Amino acid sequence: MRVRAILNPRAGVAAHRMREAVGRGRPAWTDYAVLETREAGHATQLAREAAAGGAEIVLAVGGDGTVNEVARGLIGSRAALGIVPAGSGNGLARALRLPARPEQALAVLETGTRRAMDVGLLNGRLFLNVAGVGFDAAVGHAFHERGKRGGRRGLLGYVSLSLHALLSYRPTPIELEVDGVRSTLEPFVLTFANGPQYGSGAVINPGGRLDDGQLEIVTFAALSIPRLLLASVRLFNGGIERAAGYSRRPATAAVVTAGAPIAVHVDGDPGTPVARIEVELWPRALEVVVPVATAADPEGPFSV
Repeated sequence: MRVRAILNPRAGVAAHRMREAVGRGRPAWTDYAVLETREAGHATQLAREAAAGGAEIVLAVGGDGTVNEVARGLIGSRAALGIVPAGSGNGLARALRLPARPEQALAVLETGTRRAMDVGLLNGRLFLNVAGVGFDAAVGHAFHERGKRGGRRGLLGYVSLSLHALLSYRPTPIELEVDGVRSTLEPFVLTFANGPQYGSGAVINPGGRLDDGQLEIVTFAALSIPRLLLASVRLFNGGIERAAGYSRRPATAAVVTAGAPIAVHVDGDPGTPVARIEVELWPRALEVVVPVATAADPEGPFSV
């Protein structure tokens, strides 16, 4: 089997540990090579070249951003995406129930099976897991800027930024059009969820399926800080759908318009603020390698 691993040497796990684990490959992968990214967007180019060269599996070794970049290079090809989680959130890897340790993830992928999953697009930009606007997008921008300055990453860094932003964030009025029906709202969070969670175990879309041919549009109304803090606890402990201000509805496309450019994120990575957002779904457009148990599990992220 021809397998190519695309490694982000700047991901959250120690670089030497990743290189050591991924560099060994697996016995079933007789044609195997590791490629390292040099800059933003390079993973997409490497993935596209690997697929064109006949790779059957292309591994994304890094965080959600690296996974997204590799997937962009595989859309329309016969190559399947494999994920070796090495970032701070690892949202899709967690949804697929892949082990957190690189060595264990590689062993699972070697014996895994392929499943086709839906992908979303926000203004033409691919997302696999979640995208949206509002508070989480604003925090994502701040988190990204902190990382560029060498500040604290990981869950604790994200939580500290979120708590600070709670004191100053003000929702922006928007118009949301879903299936021809328009509504005006000021959401604290507006998320287009393909998968069940943001990452780090924060489940925003309980029971979300990756291959059901639809997104879930999740909104949180602006509430008092104590209620928002309670809802954030439920993100990790379960029961978020019972939190005050939470709503969810299925859709295959949506349009958001605002009076001024607003922050957006795609799989946790910030995008350029815009005043109009168009979201659509491509059903089962990407194949991913998953553990055999996940593929057969009725409680997993795929339809039975």
